Amino acid sequence: MTRAADPAISDEELMVRVREQNDQDAFAVLVSRHQQNLLNYFVRSGVQYDGEDLVQQTFLRIFRYRNRYVPSAKFTTFLLLVARQVWLDELRKRKRRERGEVPMPEEPVDAPVQQDVSDTQHVENRQDVLRLLETLPDGLRQVIVLGVFEERPYAEIGRILGIPEGTVKSRMFHALARMREFLQNDESGSPMKGKEK
Repeated sequence: MTRAADPAISDEELMVRVREQNDQDAFAVLVSRHQQNLLNYFVRSGVQYDGEDLVQQTFLRIFRYRNRYVPSAKFTTFLLLVARQVWLDELRKRKRRERGEVPMPEEPVDAPVQQDVSDTQHVENRQDVLRLLETLPDGLRQVIVLGVFEERPYAEIGRILGIPEGTVKSRMFHALARMREFLQNDESGSPMKGKEK
């Protein structure tokens, strides 16, 4: 085991090594520690078939911009800031493709979605969680993914999304209300009329 792989070494220490010494071993440990959580983040954010590509793009961008890392915040905050930007860039590319500005590559048929049942033990079917998240607008979905699934505090979510903490709380309230309404409608089998927000 290399010194960088020592579990007692924090993510922040590893990232400082990457920044100051281009330490490839330290970077490999960071990738190993966070790639599955990052993939889960992208899947919950609405990525259907190219989550692994976005994970790779995120880590490449982290390495490219390693000199910008400041260890005053947790490494995972930096990671999610970069991941969110990668996702926003991907959404912009998709919109350009839809407008015909960029040729659309062929999508893989029946690409499997990564399964990680441990993250959703309270729900019988992970697809139900993804379907529920898809009903939310992106701003509300991001708050749920970061707050509920990633268990980030409101202040950190605000830093990641670039919004005030009060806005995070408001979005969380509205997102949870929409999810409850969706579940109630789903259980009754008929949508509630006049409740559109």
